[in-house]
Amino acid sequence: MALSSISPVAAYISAQKDEETAAANYAKADATTKNEVAAFEKAAPSITSVDGLLKNYSALQVVLGAYNLSSISTETALIKDLLTQDPTSSTSLAKKSANATWLAFADAFTTWGQNDGTASTTPFTSDTISSIVTMFQERQFENSSSNQDNGVGNALYFTRKMSGVTTLSQVMSDPTLLNVVETVSGYNPDEFGALDYSQQVRLLQNKVDLKTLSTPQEIQQYAERYLAMLQINPQTPDKPASLMDLFGGDTSDEGILALFDTSSSSTSTGSIYSGLF
Repeated sequence: MALSSISPVAAYISAQKDEETAAANYAKADATTKNEVAAFEKAAPSITSVDGLLKNYSALQVVLGAYNLSSISTETALIKDLLTQDPTSSTSLAKKSANATWLAFADAFTTWGQNDGTASTTPFTSDTISSIVTMFQERQFENSSSNQDNGVGNALYFTRKMSGVTTLSQVMSDPTLLNVVETVSGYNPDEFGALDYSQQVRLLQNKVDLKTLSTPQEIQQYAERYLAMLQINPQTPDKPASLMDLFGGDTSDEGILALFDTSSSSTSTGSIYSGLF
């Protein structure tokens, strides 16, 4: 039965019980995802350097997709910095950024980071490949049209990621988590995104108490609130770029780097600004 034939909350609850299996089944049925996974599994064992990964476009998209970093797929210099710098060093980009998503990505390839982007053996062990495939399949499942149009995909992602989140900066470094929190807090994500970073922090500090999101039940209830809010105030979901879209490049300036831009040229007014003064 298609998820779209039932309510978003019911669809979310059903998928959330065993998302890994639901995602694996989706990957088997979706030709694009199936082919991307097969190509990655074939190529990964022979990739021993960052340059090798960057040269294998298909494999790179699977890795970035697994870590919810598809938005930086064309930013080669950024990817290279994240993977060739020791993430445990205070001078590394990943550490200095305090971006939890970047840190998780860099940490996964610490061997490269500590050896200037190379390794005597591939960091893509069988366990690593399996983990990346699972995460990639989950993101593809969450980003599918049936799960994006009703918000279920974002709710599922929020549920599986929030258990490791303890600070507001972690939320704000992840566009998907941020979208859910913005919505539940009563803000329109498009309007909210027009504010500079410090203004966003100021508003969310008064709205988000992460201590109330410390258990699976609390996180699930929050995700359900998100889905309920979308029924009242529907949003037009951003369609994730397909592999073919990515080949065409991405000139958007709305990527995750924007989170670290402390200036804003926006002159928008409205309910969000009224809350600042």
